[in-house]
Amino acid sequence: MRIEGQNAIVTGGGSGLGAAVARSLRDLGANVTTVDLKGGDVVCDVASAEDAVRVVGSLPAPRILVNCAGIAPAKRIVGREGPMNLEDFARVVQVNLIGTFNMLRLCAARMTSLDAMEDGERGVIVSTSSVAAFEGQIGQSAYAASKGGVASLTLPAAREFAQFGIRVLAIAPGVFATPMVTAFPQEVQDALGKSIPFPNRLGAPEDFAALVRHCIENRYLNGEVIRLDGALRMSPR
Repeated sequence: MRIEGQNAIVTGGGSGLGAAVARSLRDLGANVTTVDLKGGDVVCDVASAEDAVRVVGSLPAPRILVNCAGIAPAKRIVGREGPMNLEDFARVVQVNLIGTFNMLRLCAARMTSLDAMEDGERGVIVSTSSVAAFEGQIGQSAYAASKGGVASLTLPAAREFAQFGIRVLAIAPGVFATPMVTAFPQEVQDALGKSIPFPNRLGAPEDFAALVRHCIENRYLNGEVIRLDGALRMSPR
């Protein structure tokens, strides 16, 4: 899909990967609306049905949806104080998986009403999974489960929406220089970067945005979860 002139929604667009994607799409001429709890163009809790319906319904029908909203708290299933609170697990799944599905279902419904373009294409949806979906570490049970759900959602959604010319993809990033990681002491950041085979550094949000661009522009990419991790394979801890 040609990006210039298209309407796009980027969730989690107030910072980190989402902000980089929004900048990239705007530079390429897209009409971008960022959606976030803070820092975005529109305030929205993507995990809330009412919030998402209000926001998606108030905007022009998008050709592009990029789901970047997410949270990543670390907690063991059984810690020193006993088993993890069920509410803590549910909150991560609610934001990362249900929030992604919520925006996907609403934006896809809007996309079906758009005129078909080249190859019959009407829209593209790119969601954010994680390498934790495949190699979740100790303390990442909720996060890994939620991102595994995003990965598993991709193919059936792509198959269902094929009749409408809507492609669905997911990117599984490794360790990136997002606000959560850059808040660590510099020596911790350096150690994380050195653990990545090549390039021997943290991923830059611009690396993620570049892959999103390729996903949108390459009409033959569909139904795939793409790792973006510098050949990193996570250790148990």
